[in-house]
Amino acid sequence: MVCGGFTCSKNSLCALNLLYTLVSLLLIGIAAWGIGFGLISNFRVVGVAIAVGIFLFLIALVGLIGAVKHHQVLLFFYMIILLLVFIVQFSVSCACLALNKDQQHQLLEVGWNNTKSAREDIERNLNCCGFRNFNSSEPCSAACVKENQCLTCASIIEEYSGMVLRFVGGIGLFFSFTEILGVWLTYRYRNQKDSRANPSAFL
Repeated sequence: MVCGGFTCSKNSLCALNLLYTLVSLLLIGIAAWGIGFGLISNFRVVGVAIAVGIFLFLIALVGLIGAVKHHQVLLFFYMIILLLVFIVQFSVSCACLALNKDQQHQLLEVGWNNTKSAREDIERNLNCCGFRNFNSSEPCSAACVKENQCLTCASIIEEYSGMVLRFVGGIGLFFSFTEILGVWLTYRYRNQKDSRANPSAFL
């Protein structure tokens, strides 16, 4: 049977949603691992990661049930939600890839100023103090503060920020195209009939 058939569309949609399920569980697992090993103590960051993982898992579950049962209502809502996720993710991925150095520096500084609870994690893991300058009277959780030979966190973060943004943007683009593939597969699959369940459907 060619891949345009009912069975191939069903299997492709199931495989795609199994992939999303694995990614969601991996995301939740990484967040839990970060807390367990003390790499992340900011529960807001962990909460966002877990919430995204659960959201992705629920979407994949709806798509999987809809594909297995050929449930028209579930497939319709799955298609709409996946399309909205694609639009958001594609836009964010393009923005990550389009940021220049000045915009990256400005974004990092805004993020640093608005994430006071995550600063301790950044300073401890990168062994740095302050963003662009450090005052010895300010608290710092890095080990280097005892020797008074700390680099600023901006100098370390900005060295890798471009590479990280390109990586995140590339991964985001890859998954955004799998989402538009999922929308297309769902649209086609909803309008197909199972010839085995109803042999006279195509007569």
